[in-house]
Amino acid sequence: MLLMNYVFKPLAYVSLPVLVLKQIMEVSPPIVRYYIRLGLYLSTLSVCSLWGVVCSLGMPLIGQRFNASWVTARTFHEVVKRVIDVKFEVEGADIIDMARPAVLVCNHQSMLDVEMLGAVFPKRTAIMVKKELQWVPGLGQFLTSSGAIFVDRGNNAKAVRSLTAAGETMKSRDMSLWLFAEGTRSMREYHDMLPFKKGAFHIAIRAGVPIVPIVVENYYRVYRKGVFEPGTIKVKVLPAIETKSLSGDDVADLSNRVRDMMIKTLREISVPVSSSLYPADRAPISTQPTIQLPTSPTAEQRQTEPLSTIPSSPVESRDLSPSSRTESRASTNWSEEPSSPALSRKGESENGVETEEDEAS
Repeated sequence: MLLMNYVFKPLAYVSLPVLVLKQIMEVSPPIVRYYIRLGLYLSTLSVCSLWGVVCSLGMPLIGQRFNASWVTARTFHEVVKRVIDVKFEVEGADIIDMARPAVLVCNHQSMLDVEMLGAVFPKRTAIMVKKELQWVPGLGQFLTSSGAIFVDRGNNAKAVRSLTAAGETMKSRDMSLWLFAEGTRSMREYHDMLPFKKGAFHIAIRAGVPIVPIVVENYYRVYRKGVFEPGTIKVKVLPAIETKSLSGDDVADLSNRVRDMMIKTLREISVPVSSSLYPADRAPISTQPTIQLPTSPTAEQRQTEPLSTIPSSPVESRDLSPSSRTESRASTNWSEEPSSPALSRKGESENGVETEEDEAS
């Protein structure tokens, strides 16, 4: 009876308006669907943040403090995917557990990454986030009590100390660390990533733990400003990259190599887009062989050639669709890290596309 009163009844009261709103979305224009799904997503996130606080306070009592993030993330994912009809399909998830402790490096697009975390986030893993999130009501308390690592991006000395401590903590607690290598949200219609921050690679090399790249398909077709539609999004976990034989001098090369791999995978798993959407220096290089079409004979050739050698019908040219081209990364290297915080912020604002509601992530 208590279970009925305190669990099933509240769920029934919550489910009814959700079902009504989902019916409304089926007959509504895109902008209405956008705001309804956004409201449902944020509402679910708020409720699960409170659940996260409960987990982070209760799980240490049973010796599971460092799995509070996993429980909360999985709960949010299982609930919200049924509410907004956006699902994540993960390939290679077993690689993450086999590589622990490891630095997990992922691309960062929008607040939809919170649901993605629920689909991929492994046990005994902490997440590194910007210090500002520590003061967000509900979310900040959950992150603090679940062992999250906060980085002050405006103070380089404190950031370095945080990175050093993170590497030591990983090894002593047999934990993995999740980072968004771009450092800020970056969502665009074409498939690319911002230059990577070097922090994740410094941590991995200093701690001697592998790096596991995780690539999430471009969300643009499902979620962007004014558009929020149902769909299935692919996530691919790439093989672990060992760092035991590397030193601090290899950080830049390792960062560039991992970024190249991740961009290549991003373009493979995302829905193809026209090359015209890319900036001139970032367009994929087509490897499709050029087809030489016959040219019309000149006046001199028409006078000297027998009539029988002139084609009796024009040759039809074939239109090569964008999807038939093999995409590969342009040779221009964008992986250089900004030399100062000011330049870093400028680069993020120029290259990243952030919406107002994404501030929640």
